[in-house]
Amino acid sequence: MRSLLIALSCLLPCAVQAQEAERAPLEAQTASGEKVLLHPNGRWEFVDAKKAEAARKVAEEYPENKTRPVEAQGGLFGVGRTIMPGDKDYNRGSLSPKTR
Repeated sequence: MRSLLIALSCLLPCAVQAQEAERAPLEAQTASGEKVLLHPNGRWEFVDAKKAEAARKVAEEYPENKTRPVEAQGGLFGVGRTIMPGDKDYNRGSLSPKTR
């Protein structure tokens, strides 16, 4: 039993390193020869900073990329008011006197 625990404790750091390696972006090359980074969530970006900035500016023009920031509240399915951080109504909680 003790040897099994020792073996598992030796393998655990290897498993953690393998998981971290899976999360790291991969460097790849397109068919036209441009270098890109492939992220685990499906996003990709150019390695060259100038090309990455130009691609970001083009991507900002598309309406599907004009979404609310992650830290904003409200706006269920794109309908309704979106409350931005810093607004007086941001994270105000319930207005019911029973819960105050």
